[in-house]
Amino acid sequence: MVEVKVLTVYYDETNKSPVVLLKEIDGNRVLPIFIGYAEAAAISYALDKVEFVRPLTLDLMKRIIESLNYYVKRVVITKIKDNTFYAEVILESDGKYVTIDARPSDSIGLALRTNSPIYVSEDVMDACATIISESEEERLERIRESIRRQKPEDLGEFQI
Repeated sequence: MVEVKVLTVYYDETNKSPVVLLKEIDGNRVLPIFIGYAEAAAISYALDKVEFVRPLTLDLMKRIIESLNYYVKRVVITKIKDNTFYAEVILESDGKYVTIDARPSDSIGLALRTNSPIYVSEDVMDACATIISESEEERLERIRESIRRQKPEDLGEFQI
């Protein structure tokens, strides 16, 4: 497994869809995953540590997990099948583990809200990741900063 971090969330003009980029921590491969608008907003809020008066879905998930005396051990992007990525959320409580099938976007958002590590299987990285240079990474950070200044409704129509 390859540990990754969320590099950025951006809107891909070509495909007219938000994309989350996962960058390996000890390398220069980046895994792009196309996600929905609401999921992009949720991940962006988690990256920016935005707090709301009432819990969003990811906050609710976190509260439920914690109320059951579990914590998110890690999330793993496990495979890609028919152009769809699959993920698992691994929970732990007193040495007992529970693995839950989940969408990558929800898993990533939950990992960010719980400060849990994100991993990608080596097979997925080998099949789908691309290599990016430092200058490209800096450019992506500038894109992320410009998106950070935008209102969520500027990225598309969805309800939060």
